This record gives sequence, structure tokens and C-alpha cells, in this order.
Amino acid sequence: MPIVGSLFGLAIGLLLGVSTGGVALFMVLSASASYIAVPAAMRVALPQADPAVYLTLSLRVTFPFNLTLGIPLYIALASSFTGG
Repeated sequence: MPIVGSLFGLAIGLLLGVSTGGVALFMVLSASASYIAVPAAMRVALPQADPAVYLTLSLRVTFPFNLTLGIPLYIALASSFTGG
């Protein structure tokens, strides 16, 4: 999901015509939405769901992925699409 979200951020940044850093920031924020919003949304939508499952996926899979691989990937993509 972070990669899908980051592609939406890439598209929005390019449509708005912001700088390379701005596009990269849109990508990071869009990719991060999956682990920022999901725990709260899951608690409201499915109160009987086991928090260990969705919190583990959010914080132990998505967050480290974004820090180690995602952010460098988003910066490289933003640079290649904006020419920066």
C-alpha cells in the first residue's frame, strides 16, 4: 500500500507543479497515510478486530519499509520525473 499511496502523491505533486522536494514530500506523506490512519480507522470500522494484527502490519512492516527502502525510492522517482 505505501507504494500505491506514493504513486498518488507523485501524480498530485506533478499536477500541482511543485519542486522535486515537494513531489518527494507528497510521496512520503501519501505513503505514510497507510500506517497513520489505518489503526484509527480499523478501530472504528471493526471494533471486534484484533489490534495486534493491524498494528503489527502498520508499524512493523510498513513503517520500516518506508524508512529503509521507501523514502530513497520516492526521492529517486521524484527526481526522475521532475528532472531535479
